[in-house]
Amino acid sequence: MKTAILTDSTAYITKEIRDKHKIHMIPLSVNFGMETYQEEVEITAEQFFAEIREKQELPTTSQPPVGMFVELFEKLSEEYDAVISIHLSSGVSGTYSGAATAATMVDHIKVYPFDSEVSCMVQGFYVLEAAEMAQAGKTPEELLARLEEMKQSMRAYFMVDDLTNLQRGGRLSGAQALIGSLLQVKPILHFEDKVIVPFEKIRTRKKALNRMYELFNEDAEKNIPIRAVAIHANQPDVAEKLKQELESKYPNVECLTSYFGPVIGTHLGEGAIGLGWYRK
Repeated sequence: MKTAILTDSTAYITKEIRDKHKIHMIPLSVNFGMETYQEEVEITAEQFFAEIREKQELPTTSQPPVGMFVELFEKLSEEYDAVISIHLSSGVSGTYSGAATAATMVDHIKVYPFDSEVSCMVQGFYVLEAAEMAQAGKTPEELLARLEEMKQSMRAYFMVDDLTNLQRGGRLSGAQALIGSLLQVKPILHFEDKVIVPFEKIRTRKKALNRMYELFNEDAEKNIPIRAVAIHANQPDVAEKLKQELESKYPNVECLTSYFGPVIGTHLGEGAIGLGWYRK
């Protein structure tokens, strides 16, 4: 049985890596007024943040139409028997729901939608693992069992410089945003029950970064093999420094760097930093 691996653009897996591992991708979009751009296809993260600074307006975001999923599933059916469709948390986007709906509309391929319950390269970890297993000839059931196992140890924390975008986009309540702005809080956020909620409220950016480092240490110091990622919103130097610190301190840690692209960057804003990891 030949199994395809599909994810959406918010995993922010580079085209080079997608091509290498035969990963298929369906894009979400950002909308500046009447102009719509498919992220990772028509607009890069760098172009997006430049556009934000120039236009001084917050775009909206949109998920792939169900018809786009149906078309892609039908195309994949020409080569594959099944597809594992891995998407960002269903609590912040209807993308997973769109994949599940489209799965009922195709006949010649078995579709297994998977809710990562997170986003960005932490979501991408599920995708990479699934791709490696698919290329090794594992069955869809074996892949899904491994993804569920990974979910037990998957951790993801991130901090934002400004809560305004999350509040305006409906991802954080107005009261929380107001209190955060007044106190100049740099909250650490995480996914809980598929939605974004504050994990801890911390007063400064430096302390928030240190706290994420402490949370990582709790797992890393157990000397278990860990795969991690430092994620940035247009701050590659910060992510690279964090990666180097983690790998130099812990020989059991493999760390990547990644980025918050246009869709997630719309809600988090420039300057956001994230740290995610799981037990290999």
